[in-house]
Amino acid sequence: MKNLNRRQIMGMTAAGLVASLLSPERADTSGSERANVKIPVLHVTDLFRPHMDPDDHWDLACVYALAYRGDIDLKGIIIDHPPTNSGGRNPDIAAVAQMNVIAGTAVPVAVGSSLPLKSRADIQTYASPTDHHAVRMILHVLRQSSQPVVINILGQSRDVAIAGRKNPDLFASKCAAIYLNAGTGSPDMSPKSKLEYNVTLDRFAYAAIFELPCPVYWMPCFEDMGNRQQRDVREYGTHYRFRQGEILPHLSDMAQNYFAYMFGRYTDHNWLWFLKGQKDEVLLSKFAAMDRHMWCTGGFLHAAGYTVSREGDIVPLDKAGDSSVFTFDPVRVTGSDNGVTRWNRDDTSKKRFMFHVRDTDNYQSAMTKAMKTLLMALP
Repeated sequence: MKNLNRRQIMGMTAAGLVASLLSPERADTSGSERANVKIPVLHVTDLFRPHMDPDDHWDLACVYALAYRGDIDLKGIIIDHPPTNSGGRNPDIAAVAQMNVIAGTAVPVAVGSSLPLKSRADIQTYASPTDHHAVRMILHVLRQSSQPVVINILGQSRDVAIAGRKNPDLFASKCAAIYLNAGTGSPDMSPKSKLEYNVTLDRFAYAAIFELPCPVYWMPCFEDMGNRQQRDVREYGTHYRFRQGEILPHLSDMAQNYFAYMFGRYTDHNWLWFLKGQKDEVLLSKFAAMDRHMWCTGGFLHAAGYTVSREGDIVPLDKAGDSSVFTFDPVRVTGSDNGVTRWNRDDTSKKRFMFHVRDTDNYQSAMTKAMKTLLMALP
């Protein structure tokens, strides 16, 4: 696909975080000043042990790398409550503990509600304090933050939807943006279309996110579920893949051990000594030869004020020109109770944006290189 011209790309950039999320001071800062301003971030993820999909552990490492670089202030990790059919999996508190050791941080963690929403307006007044552990964290972080907070959603949308419904005024004033990694981006979706996995986890919650009074940056996982088998890059889907050996051997020993502890499906309590121990070269070599499918990387960088060039360089949004391999387009979007989304381009939109791959030929290689650069920052 051909890139847009410079004016069109800059228009898309202006419609993104530089205009609607970042403060004017942040938007105008130089690269040397950028490190002095950290965007507060909450990371909501379906991170389990044993893992269901290793992409969640790669994603966790990415947000910690951004925090270590000084680009974001990682305020908390919220892990979805495992589905009833999860095969005995637990929220991966050990992975968070390992990343806190690696990055030298003390990011807190909470576990989400186990109760599916009964409607998109449901705030679960019937829930126990245990089930609203994560909801309370979200509201607390927003209240206490001196500046608006970015929320990444990588799994189900339940806890953010409940928090937003419980206190919409707080979300209007203190939620800088929600990056919603779910759904399919086809403009021709019908009630008969197959739903993406994250949507099926709680359809009411997914629909409710589009009604919250804060900017939503929608990141459809695929353009359509047919693409799930083809595994190709499409305009309106975030999916890309990479060979894990392109990145793993270049990481620090502790970062490699973090991944090995996940790949090996360890469920013991030895997370610290494993992290500091000798590398399992046989295990790492085995998984280095495998492909990994990814979706969320572009949103992490965009929320921190960056984009990715076609050469794979991480560049400030206001310096990217026409080199970006993706943008966020202003759209009008609605979600129905059955999980179907409908959208159309709307240049007047100030609070709804949609991920758009602008260079399908270079997107995959560019995102792989950018993620490598990002993760190599971890000590």
